[in-house]
Amino acid sequence: MSRSPRNGASARAVVTDKREAILRAAVNVFARKGFFNSKISDIAGEAGIADGTVYLYFKGKDEILHSIFDRAMEAFIGEGKKELDGLRSAEDRLRRIAELHLERLGADRDLAIVFQVELRGSTKFMQEFSAAGFAEYLDLIRQTIDDGQRAGEFRRDIKPIVAAKILYGSLDEMVTNWILSERSYPLAPMAGEVLKVFFGGVKQG
Repeated sequence: MSRSPRNGASARAVVTDKREAILRAAVNVFARKGFFNSKISDIAGEAGIADGTVYLYFKGKDEILHSIFDRAMEAFIGEGKKELDGLRSAEDRLRRIAELHLERLGADRDLAIVFQVELRGSTKFMQEFSAAGFAEYLDLIRQTIDDGQRAGEFRRDIKPIVAAKILYGSLDEMVTNWILSERSYPLAPMAGEVLKVFFGGVKQG
């Protein structure tokens, strides 16, 4: 007997929900115990499911970590492009990119820990992630800087890709400091502090 379209849609929704629950549980577990110290059973327990259920959706911890990164980057890049469409100047677009970067990670400390610490646990992971969504994200920043140069907003004697890495690195450092700090403070406002310095170096005099 063939399934009705409605039943098919319901089945896909269940799969998506279960997959999302596993990824959310993994973020919490990896942030608390560390990727290498975590077990599939820990993730299953956090998600409230049997160990074997995890393997219906993922081959193992490596694939889960990849999926966490891919899902987060896809959401971030998608949201970023949507918001940037309504902004005219390259300066405004870079400002919004920086704000979104810190807003999203500042709203989810466990995800920030996974991004800043667990994803950097091995050269293998770093190479794989750099070749995936991170490259697309960095290119979004680079293209915005290039657009600003063409429009006369930014100096033309700097390399867009180098400037993009400098901006990303500065934001990245703010997130790391926020995670490690014993003080509790909002992360998002730090975007403005970073941009004061960045624009001081790239804006056309």
